[in-house]
Amino acid sequence: MPSLHGVRSNGIPLDMRASTFTEGMRQSGYATALVGKSHIQNMTSLPAMHTRPDPKDGYTSLREQIPEAFEADEKGNYGQEHPDTWNPGEPYKIDLPFYGFEHVDLCTEHSDHVGGQYYVWFKQKRTDADDLRDRKNQFDHDYICPQAFRTSIPEEYYPTTYIREKTIEYLDRHVSSTEDKPFFLMASFPDPHHPFTPPGKYWDMYKPEDMKVPPSFDYGNVEPPPHVKWARDARESGEAQTNSQNAFAVREREILEARALTCGMIAMIDDAVGDILKKLEDSGLADNTIIVFTADHGDFLGDHGLMLKGPAHFEGVTRIPFIWSEPGAKSRATDTLASTVDIAQTILDRAKIEPYNGIQGRSLANAIAGDSDPDAVDTVIVEDDQQRVYFGYRKPPRIRSLITERYRLTVSRGEDWGELYDLRNDPDEMENLFDDPAHADIRAQLFECLAKKQIELVDTSPMPTMRA
Repeated sequence: MPSLHGVRSNGIPLDMRASTFTEGMRQSGYATALVGKSHIQNMTSLPAMHTRPDPKDGYTSLREQIPEAFEADEKGNYGQEHPDTWNPGEPYKIDLPFYGFEHVDLCTEHSDHVGGQYYVWFKQKRTDADDLRDRKNQFDHDYICPQAFRTSIPEEYYPTTYIREKTIEYLDRHVSSTEDKPFFLMASFPDPHHPFTPPGKYWDMYKPEDMKVPPSFDYGNVEPPPHVKWARDARESGEAQTNSQNAFAVREREILEARALTCGMIAMIDDAVGDILKKLEDSGLADNTIIVFTADHGDFLGDHGLMLKGPAHFEGVTRIPFIWSEPGAKSRATDTLASTVDIAQTILDRAKIEPYNGIQGRSLANAIAGDSDPDAVDTVIVEDDQQRVYFGYRKPPRIRSLITERYRLTVSRGEDWGELYDLRNDPDEMENLFDDPAHADIRAQLFECLAKKQIELVDTSPMPTMRA
């Protein structure tokens, strides 16, 4: 969980001394590769948002000698995803293994402004790469959706194509290699993500008029929770930031356009994945390869009248696809509660590799196989620590959600309001029951469960070296 590994938000790189499941696979004889987005280290030049207050008069400052409670590793190379490393567009040798990946074709950032090794590749392919990336040179369009740019980058040079090509190249090398190793390969696409820049035919593959607004788009006479109300008020007053990472309230035409463009980005990924799967078949690897398809987060895309993502734990952002495909397995769905922290444990379990001490999550192998699951959980927790003071919060939001088969409880540091939804009877999360007297007992039970789950998440690594 972020509260333990320390990457609570963007701007904090993962300590290079941290153990990773990919390193566990590498140490166990797997060839490991990352093609695409990592997002493990800082990838922008934006200054830090947090600053410490000035020391009190008469106090000795320790900012130079002991600036932090836990000193970060200063010996590792933490600039490998930084734009200054890649802006020249020249080759750069990444330190390997990179968090357990012994082969890396790196992409940073998003949409048509992806950097990293992709940018080097693009400039080698096209001498006019920078002109094609310049949004002043985008093709004409009549969309009004914020952050919609009709990129002039051709499909064959778009980041999704780069990841497709480099993934297929890796598979070709693996087949031709004389080493008898299994492989673990992560093909990580920056899309779908804002800004919305599907190239070529993917721009208008889907029409806004064929899209639908989600059921929760309009609250009608229902009072929205404070953070949604804040976003809506900011948009109506003209104060909303619509060209940043911040989530904002959206109008109907804008969200229909965003949905159509997002479908275009997804279609391009679908085509790339199809080509990768065909390569597995043509190479004779399909019968011995497990495919996992998932995402790191969703997008509001009109849910509750919002767009992008932010400190609001509606299912449009927190509930993501997870497909586990094994050769010869029958298609089935499971309603077991699971979290992204379970993926590492599941992969290690399937590879018959013992997990290291302190790794969190659980193996989903039984649920995937359709067997009885003695380790099934009845709740999952979402941790969310933000940098910005926005979305109606009084401090940078620090939010925890407890999700059960039926309910979602969400509480925030320093706020006396919260959220409680009955997901069975209210799947669109429109009726906030947090202050409903009829649900006071349920709220109390969920709070108790949240407290107990937080205790379970206390770190168990490192193990004691001796008895006291």
